[in-house]
Amino acid sequence: MASASEQLVRNFNPSTFFKAKELQQRLLFTLFILVLYRVGTFVPVPGMDMAAFQSAFEGQGGGLLGRLNMFAGGAVERMAVFALNVMPYISASIIMTLMKESIPSLKELNKDGEQGRKQINQYTRYLTVFLAAFQAYGIAKALQGTPGAVINPGLFFEASTVITLVGGTMFLMWMGEQVTARGVGNGVSLIIFAGIVAELPKALFQAFSLNANNAISEILLIGLLVLFVGLSFLIVFIERAQRRLLVQYPKRQMAGGKTFGGESSFMPLKLNTAGVIPPIFASSLLLLPATAGQIMLGNQAGAAEGSNGVLTTVLALIGYGSPLYLTLYGVLIIFFCFFYVPYVFKPDDVADNLRKNGGFLPGIRPGERTAEYLSYVLSRLTFIGAVYVAFVCVLPEYVIAQAGNVPPSVALLIGGMSLLIIVSVTLDTVAQIQSHLIAHQYEGLIKKSRMRRRKGKA
Repeated sequence: MASASEQLVRNFNPSTFFKAKELQQRLLFTLFILVLYRVGTFVPVPGMDMAAFQSAFEGQGGGLLGRLNMFAGGAVERMAVFALNVMPYISASIIMTLMKESIPSLKELNKDGEQGRKQINQYTRYLTVFLAAFQAYGIAKALQGTPGAVINPGLFFEASTVITLVGGTMFLMWMGEQVTARGVGNGVSLIIFAGIVAELPKALFQAFSLNANNAISEILLIGLLVLFVGLSFLIVFIERAQRRLLVQYPKRQMAGGKTFGGESSFMPLKLNTAGVIPPIFASSLLLLPATAGQIMLGNQAGAAEGSNGVLTTVLALIGYGSPLYLTLYGVLIIFFCFFYVPYVFKPDDVADNLRKNGGFLPGIRPGERTAEYLSYVLSRLTFIGAVYVAFVCVLPEYVIAQAGNVPPSVALLIGGMSLLIIVSVTLDTVAQIQSHLIAHQYEGLIKKSRMRRRKGKA
């Protein structure tokens, strides 16, 4: 089955694109929002001494701050107003997704149609404000604890930092919703995608500069590029892969002897149903204690040598790129894949909808048997998808850890999680462009048929 990108290239007609004025307006609006987002990543938080902050950031660049900086398009290392990016909104959305299945009132509200979904979205925004405020306050306290990073520490700096960072996150959330409604693609995903892609040229420049200075060898540089391209092809292949279940609809006879129905369709099940959520969860869960331990180690400079020695040993065991870190990273990715997929695809609901619409899987009794069969197939697909995501995310980390002299920014940007985001968002955006072009072609055919009818009547 051809992908959306292949169909777009095969059926692309420049004249059709230039005639699709609505698609052009959507693309221009999306581009304007992304440019506005990139400008905001260079506007720093007021009251900062950027030279002192950047020198302190370089020591923590490979940990949680480096991961957040990758998602934020470099806004963290510049401590810009968009430093939190849309991560609080993503966290709030995930929490609400889990709560909708565990809290009866939210579960009933989710079944109320469009009005219920609007109410849940409003709760998600409230939770986003709370999470963003909590993270912004922690960042403000951490900045004040960094020597020389804040010009005038105090309550005023904390309040202004919280207001600025929370306002930046909510503004990004609003821009993402506007792109989803009036642009092309998923707005929140495109914002993360734009941040990662914007940092790729910088990472490549650093890699080639290190090679020119003999800091890394040509073999290692070529190997990293081959790994980057090879994993990209693997991700495209797996993300397109589907397990297609045949769905049959019985024939029905209406009054007058006419029959309808009897069609067959396919239910596509993706190998990677969970998407990029499991590696995000796993990396955050692992890097958070490591980063907190480094902060504690810095604050305990005058403490006893024994306690510092134990903390240093623990940090070395779970440090970024260590064997224990890579093992736990892979195991947690597999665990979160199995944990998150049931919230994304519900076999009971799918089986019930098939039964209500008269559809059935050939050889499977509708209802409970269909749900059991879907769970059986989904569990095996999830296992394959979890192993694939773990392989894609752990392999680059292992290669980079063995190399030892790759900068943290380069290591994060050629990692599997960034590749997953880039490929997934690209495929989704291309598919939406293809659907807009097809809809425009259909509208053109309908207008032509109406004009022919009018000419025939005349």
